[in-house]
Amino acid sequence: MSLRQHLARLAACLQEPQKVARFQRLCGVEAPPSRSADRREDEKLEAPLAGDPRRRGRQSGATEGPQPPGSDRNQCSVKPDGSGAPNGVRNGLAAELGPTSSQRAGSLRRNSLTGEEGELARVSNWPLYYLFCFGTELGNELFYIMFFPFWIWNLDPLVGRRLVIIWVLVMYLGQCTKDIIRWPRPSSPPVVKLEVFYNSEYSMPSTHAMSGTAIPIAMVLLTYGRWQYPPIYGLILIPCWCSLVCLSRIYMGMHSILDIIAGFLYTILILAVFYPFVDLIDNFNQTHKYAPLIIIGLHLALGIFSFTLDTWSTSRGDTAEILGSGAGIACGSHVAYSVGLLLDPSLEILPFTRPPITVTLFGKAILRILIGMIFVLIVRDIMKKITIPLACKIFNIPCDDIRKARQHMEVELPYRYITYGMVGFSITFLVPYIFFFIGIS
Repeated sequence: MSLRQHLARLAACLQEPQKVARFQRLCGVEAPPSRSADRREDEKLEAPLAGDPRRRGRQSGATEGPQPPGSDRNQCSVKPDGSGAPNGVRNGLAAELGPTSSQRAGSLRRNSLTGEEGELARVSNWPLYYLFCFGTELGNELFYIMFFPFWIWNLDPLVGRRLVIIWVLVMYLGQCTKDIIRWPRPSSPPVVKLEVFYNSEYSMPSTHAMSGTAIPIAMVLLTYGRWQYPPIYGLILIPCWCSLVCLSRIYMGMHSILDIIAGFLYTILILAVFYPFVDLIDNFNQTHKYAPLIIIGLHLALGIFSFTLDTWSTSRGDTAEILGSGAGIACGSHVAYSVGLLLDPSLEILPFTRPPITVTLFGKAILRILIGMIFVLIVRDIMKKITIPLACKIFNIPCDDIRKARQHMEVELPYRYITYGMVGFSITFLVPYIFFFIGIS
């Protein structure tokens, strides 16, 4: 057997949904009783298929060509009349699986755009459940909207800006690659879909794994030599952060093992190629006379290109949000630099040492976070209330039901671009200006 055949067989093996289901059972996640028979049948089928990579590929959905992420093999079942939630979940709440069972279903995360909900499931290992819920949140919007501002407002604006540059690049390439490869999510059954927030997107590679790999590595690369700390801290942070995010996606039933490995290796390749240019990009964003025009034009062009790769899905909104955030933060940093609001310290005083933690320092940090996040959330809410009705009016789309309106590309894309562009601009210019005005910068 040739090397190519060995690699194809290994890839098919790593993509099998049965392996995801087996990992879930190992971590204490079980399918509801109604699916027990299906699970036993899958286990019986797995053994004879192990020796035939072609049949195993068909079993996992890897070799029958691209399928839309919303196909029957990829989605949770819904009641025939269209009412209720998939797989017996009601209102996204946890429920008991039986009067004699000591196991309960975990709380589930609904897709706010499509209304789809996760499956009812038995969870016997609650520490792992909450650990992996935390791990998967490290790749979601709530984490990003707190993590990047915290760096820019409280720690080191230069590191924060460059983390955003790397994040935008990695996530954009990951989203585009998904729409080129077009592999579906692991099929359910046998996988238990604990989270379906991104279930309407394609699977390969895992952008959660890419973000969970890029952020800790970039954070260590950007701070090492600039801040004084033991290198062992970085060597501990990278594998812990990366493995937590990656394993959480398998635990949630969102990705196969192959998706995770591909996302990790793809990120390493992207960082190896583009990291040497991050300093150049950041300096250009701050100092070039026409940087805002070039930034906005480039991000719009990248967005238009990505939208031509496949038909409309919720991943388009995520791509627009990423590009809008990146453009807003870059433009805000340009304005802040031009007016002298955020000036990087001289390189002569490097490396920085951690200042002593005093009540005043801690109080100012907390105050900056509270004031800044309240302002950012207000800006996001105002822009959402403006952009969605305006887009509906321009494109003659009914806006009585916001969720249905947002399922139209003409509404979702302007909403994400403009709203998160203003959020990014607020993070790097408007909020620091407020801090300067009230004396807590």
